[in-house]
Amino acid sequence: MSQPRFGRMIPAMVTPFNQDRELDLDKAQALAVRLVDGGSDSLIINGTTGESPTVFYPQKMKLFSAVVEAVGDRVPVIANVGDNCTADTVDFARDVAALGVDGFMCVVPYYNKPPQEGIYQHFRAIAGSVELPIILYNIPGRCVVNMEAETTLRLANEFDNVVAVKEASGRMDQVKAIIDAAPEGFDVYSGDDSATFDIMQMGGAGVISTIGNVAPARMKEIVDLCAAGDWEVAAAANDGPVRNVEPDPRQRGAAPARFPGRRRPSSPGGCDTRTVRAFGADHARNGRTAIKECSVGHDALT
Repeated sequence: MSQPRFGRMIPAMVTPFNQDRELDLDKAQALAVRLVDGGSDSLIINGTTGESPTVFYPQKMKLFSAVVEAVGDRVPVIANVGDNCTADTVDFARDVAALGVDGFMCVVPYYNKPPQEGIYQHFRAIAGSVELPIILYNIPGRCVVNMEAETTLRLANEFDNVVAVKEASGRMDQVKAIIDAAPEGFDVYSGDDSATFDIMQMGGAGVISTIGNVAPARMKEIVDLCAAGDWEVAAAANDGPVRNVEPDPRQRGAAPARFPGRRRPSSPGGCDTRTVRAFGADHARNGRTAIKECSVGHDALT
């Protein structure tokens, strides 16, 4: 497999807050450094796992700047700028580009339930307004509407800066259709850790990972083994941190990633990220029991 533009293992980094539920930029920088030290190829900042709905634009700008300052000279920093308002997304993306980020992630417009043509026009407007590369994000479980393979491929073929998709639809026939027909240089990432092995067997590039916050080195090992075609060893490695992490589906997102198992429920890699903003409070309290222990001896789990 050729090396993808943004690499293969990309944690969707959690956003640290202090006890007053305000951004903790020092801890964000410390966590970013730890994730890169653990082998992360790039970082997604303030995605769903980073609690993007609760972080307002001025705070996002500070967060992006802090992470760029901490690790921007080591790995690509990808800013989640997606919104369900096209004009807001374009304006915000232009502002964020000036901070020195390396790319954007943009989600399918949520709540609005646009038709496929509406999804296309949304991303067309964004791609035509910025120069940085864009990762599309398809997650119908949160957005209510699925971006179909034909729409993803239409965008991939028409815009040079639409370079990848994070596919969290769970529809493996759709994922395969995108991989099989994608133009050269367009990468398909698993948006679900547990589907990474299967998607990479189809030719996917890697994963935009939640578990990567907890066990970056192990997730990196898995995707590298898959990329090398060492499927038997990759399958054995995959059975540890991925198959044993089974969050309640109601708790997908930030809260489970903050509690990497019952042995050490404090935080990823010693960076205390237990505090979430109000909407996640119940999930955070239940997070200690929502995720089974991963294999002992890996990254934050030791």
